[in-house]
Amino acid sequence: MSTATKVITSVKYAYLIGFLALLSGIFYPFIQGGTLDYTVLGVTILFVGLAGTILVYKAATSEKRRGIYIGIGFGLVAISLTYVLQFTGRSIF
Repeated sequence: MSTATKVITSVKYAYLIGFLALLSGIFYPFIQGGTLDYTVLGVTILFVGLAGTILVYKAATSEKRRGIYIGIGFGLVAISLTYVLQFTGRSIF
């Protein structure tokens, strides 16, 4: 990989981290005077879902190990959905 490609990849992932942190409400605890516990949990849930969707995308574009990528990707998405349901207090079944 060239240096420019590494920089672009780093910027891309930094953008995703910032977007997910804002999406999960990073400023809410600062405004309301609460703790960062729920925000950290929200960012973690979003990262697990993001990793799963990246692996599903990689399965669509890859010739090798397609089944492994699909299995692990959908597994991570299911884990993320389970975390969201547990976090919001809803039952899974």
